[in-house]
Amino acid sequence: MADFCNSPKITDGAKSAQSSGSMRDIWIAAMPTTFVFLWSSGFIGAKYGLPYVEPFTFLGIRFVTVAALMLLICFITRAPWPKDRIAFLHVAVCGLLVQATYLGGVFTSIHHGLPTGISALIPGLQPILTAFFARYVLNEILAPRQWLGVVLGFLGVVLVVANKLSLSGDLIASILLAGVSLIGITAGTLYQKKYGGEMDLRSGSVIQFGASAVVMWAFAFTFESREIQWTGEFIFAMFWLVFVMSIGAISLLMLLIRKGAVAKVASLFYLVPPVTAIMGFLMFGETLGFTELAGFAVTVVGVALVTRG
Repeated sequence: MADFCNSPKITDGAKSAQSSGSMRDIWIAAMPTTFVFLWSSGFIGAKYGLPYVEPFTFLGIRFVTVAALMLLICFITRAPWPKDRIAFLHVAVCGLLVQATYLGGVFTSIHHGLPTGISALIPGLQPILTAFFARYVLNEILAPRQWLGVVLGFLGVVLVVANKLSLSGDLIASILLAGVSLIGITAGTLYQKKYGGEMDLRSGSVIQFGASAVVMWAFAFTFESREIQWTGEFIFAMFWLVFVMSIGAISLLMLLIRKGAVAKVASLFYLVPPVTAIMGFLMFGETLGFTELAGFAVTVVGVALVTRG
């Protein structure tokens, strides 16, 4: 009895630490699913906003707004900034690849007539490029099982968007623009993993979005009229893309890259076209046939093979 009474007890501090650790584990486990949902919603925001503004102007406003908000957060929280010019430059380059190049390519391809299915499919090839180049840039090696997952993921994406393919619009130019977005997100993911591991998400966002805003406004003043129709749909799209996508999804992407192997993080992008198709069904009444549902299942299996520990 004496031994029982004198045995160590779990203090309130220990209970609090355990609870905090448990919540942290739950959040870490939920990060990939949350990221896929948020990233997929970006296509919904583009569909709402692009009819009322040209793409570079749209992105220019978005990037300036995000940079200003994050700068305010940096002052309030006293966020650290890059220690030298080289570190500052690395953060800016990553932003130009992930923000300006990727989003610029996606938005302009949709604006110039590329169907949403193709615009989702082409950047969806990112895991293949990332897995290939990660072998040489980051010395990451994929097992045969993971390569099988890469192939299945690609086939699943093709099945999901196959019935959405169309030859309308200036197809060649639009496909090239989507190809630019593919190169941008692939290079940006690898660059962030190699050089951006020490980046603070708050100050890093200011640098990345600020640098991308300069490029977008330069393009807007060169190629666009910069006219905006301030409709409810446009305001909603801008709000969603600023707060949910640019702050939420991009921060999650950087955290996922920091915590996991870059090829595994890239495999999450295979889920974006199927989830986008489901969102289109729920919000716009776009139909999902047997082929799309089968493709979604194949994609999930492929991602599981690549990301399984």
